[in-house]
Amino acid sequence: MHSPVIFHIDVNSAFLSWEAVHRIRDLGETDDLREIPSAVGGDRAMRQGIILAKSIPAKKYNIQTGEPVTDALRKCPGLVLVPPNRRLYEKYSEAFLQILRKYSDAVEKFSIDEAFADMTGTRELFGEPVCAANAIKDEIYETLGFTVNVGVSCNKLLAKMASDFRKPNFVHTLFPEEIEKKMWPLPVRELFLVGKASERKLHAIGIRTIGDLAKADVKVLKSILKKHGETLWDFANGRDASVVEQKPADNKGYGNSTTTAFDVTEREDAKWILLSLAETVGRRLRKDGARIEVVSVTIRSCDFSESSHQCALLAATNITKEIYDTACRLFDELWDGTPIRLLGIYTGRATKEEAGRQMDLFDPTDYERLEKLDRAIDSIREKFGTDSVMRASFLKRDGIEPDRH
Repeated sequence: MHSPVIFHIDVNSAFLSWEAVHRIRDLGETDDLREIPSAVGGDRAMRQGIILAKSIPAKKYNIQTGEPVTDALRKCPGLVLVPPNRRLYEKYSEAFLQILRKYSDAVEKFSIDEAFADMTGTRELFGEPVCAANAIKDEIYETLGFTVNVGVSCNKLLAKMASDFRKPNFVHTLFPEEIEKKMWPLPVRELFLVGKASERKLHAIGIRTIGDLAKADVKVLKSILKKHGETLWDFANGRDASVVEQKPADNKGYGNSTTTAFDVTEREDAKWILLSLAETVGRRLRKDGARIEVVSVTIRSCDFSESSHQCALLAATNITKEIYDTACRLFDELWDGTPIRLLGIYTGRATKEEAGRQMDLFDPTDYERLEKLDRAIDSIREKFGTDSVMRASFLKRDGIEPDRH
């Protein structure tokens, strides 16, 4: 049996790189944005004029991703600022993924500029993992004109950590035997899913490095960070059981996300947004006569870092309340208090087969009643329009509306 080999491929300064390649290759410009102080940002209508990406020369002026454009220009008056072009980025993102699919039939898009690839059992085709990683890195540069970092390990967590080592245009390994030397000396904030709030709490109990976290008492961590503390302890010790989730071509898209009009900092506001998304997902499932067995929640923070958490259900469902309750539990385990700019609910293992629900003496939920309620609401909305029935609670939430997709 082959040992697991997982790659994490991360585009270096994605938006800035894609803008630079487009301007040189398609528009015939001679200046390379990557070689001068430059940044992508300034969409004042949607982002209130913040920096989305910056070049390496811009870093010398201490320009930070997520800071207001006005602050960046004050630091560097000669900063070349270009507006974001989402359609262009999606084009390059798909081209990047197509190259990865030449090397693996199990590729998971993690965000617009990063992906995982399960390379287990490919040595006969592409050589040793580091050789294959370099081949991918070089083909992307030669074909598309931008650089990537590739992290190589035996699981997704370690591969992602490895890809964040020295940049740009490098391949790094982080196998279990390398954790103590390569990962444990790093500041604890560099561990995946450690946000600012978690960092403050860990610092308060003397945990400064990932190694400190790995050696800490997991019971203490759980008492401070709840379930998230145990997850971080596992990560600090290099443990991650998640698999590369390849979405099938005929995926029905039973999921939804929304970019918020403001930074969400209150748990209650986030859960109203999750309720809105759960209603949409549930309605789509019921319309197709489908049920799902996996629920996933994705959070994108105001600093554009993205994280997700998923779990399998005891029984396949399309009940809005069940999807929502699961999403809330996942959110509570995942969120560390960092202001939120995007929330998403996604589902997996969709099936149209009828399956009974295992009775549980300790679960008083009347699932039959909830199914009838959902069907009745769906019927009214189908006949009289989406807004014909609305939860009264949405009337009290300024800036948060039920999803209408």
